[in-house]
Amino acid sequence: MKRIRVAIFGAGIMGSSLALFLARNGAEVTLFDRCDQPMAATSRWNEGKIHLGYLYSADPTLGTVRHLLPGGLAFAPLLSRLIDADLAEHSTTSDDIYLVHHDSVVDPASMTARFAAIDELVRAHPDATRYLTDVSDARTTRVTADELDAIAGDGIVAGFRVPERSIDTRWAADQIAGAIAADGRVHFRGGETVVGAAPVNAESGTWQVRCPDGAEETFDVVVNALWNGRLPVDLDAGLDPERPWSHRYRLCVFVRTGSVVEIPSAIVAVGPFGDVKNYNGRDFYVSWYPAGLIAEGEGLELGEPRPLDAAGRERFIGSVRAGLEPLIPGVGRVFDEAEQTLVAGGFVFARGTGSIGDRASSLHLRDRFGVRRRGSYYSVDTGKYSTALWLAERLARELTE
Repeated sequence: MKRIRVAIFGAGIMGSSLALFLARNGAEVTLFDRCDQPMAATSRWNEGKIHLGYLYSADPTLGTVRHLLPGGLAFAPLLSRLIDADLAEHSTTSDDIYLVHHDSVVDPASMTARFAAIDELVRAHPDATRYLTDVSDARTTRVTADELDAIAGDGIVAGFRVPERSIDTRWAADQIAGAIAADGRVHFRGGETVVGAAPVNAESGTWQVRCPDGAEETFDVVVNALWNGRLPVDLDAGLDPERPWSHRYRLCVFVRTGSVVEIPSAIVAVGPFGDVKNYNGRDFYVSWYPAGLIAEGEGLELGEPRPLDAAGRERFIGSVRAGLEPLIPGVGRVFDEAEQTLVAGGFVFARGTGSIGDRASSLHLRDRFGVRRRGSYYSVDTGKYSTALWLAERLARELTE
């Protein structure tokens, strides 16, 4: 059987995991990325929430939950298989607390009903024991008034403890990049931006890949796994993008404290939005969406914002703290104890438009991600970080079996 040659555009979590799955299934893979190393951009700089669908309680159909759930439950075993490592020491160890803001687009009563329905879907899934923790008996519980007073400030009207966890994405990025470097069947081409792909021969199904310097190379299969920049390449390949869509660029803060800070992983939802992830008592992710959203648009792609200078980073950190601390007061201790503080972020692509503070916004629906194709050209909308490995493993099997 001929060993297929596959080109993958984008070395984020989707492209990198697909490259590894394909290589282990016998393919010869060339992985292109504009960065010098795999997993160096958006997939490295986010909170690492492994979604089971609870964040999308504004979707009354539960369609988003059903689409997200298989990937979230499969994430841990698939990543462990790829990097040959246990995720337990690099994941949050307690259930997330969802805090309902008084301006939330979903009221506490509606959220109670939606969470109960999601719990039922999680418990019924055959992979419920494979999540970062066993969720085969998933039960969302209402945070008591005393508990809420201890962790939340003014503006928070209810809280729920939900069975979701997060993974430290910087650790995961290092492990995946190391696995790529160790696999001789994956040829990483860093510092190269792909500008287009065109069919060479309709009968053979081969494709020609083009880079800005005019270099061209032919492959049996092309997979466009870019995050920002995917749509222009799709258009060049003859695959028209399907509206609606929107691009955003978000910044967040990564903090390492000098001593252990006891604070739960919590998220303010849904509408006024921010969160804190406590990975191990000393490493934290902190985000306040109104400050972090620094660019957005509905064109084919979004230009990368200019990096912040030192003064701009300090102002940004201050704005995140000022926005989130009144709602989750313990965040103040994280900043007070900080010995290292890093501002970073990345692009967000969604098949929706509008503001997350608008109940009618289609951003509250995430049930349209997946794979589109034209012959042996494939375009992947990863959806969420948590669904990438599941999509990649399925596509790798399709291409090599």
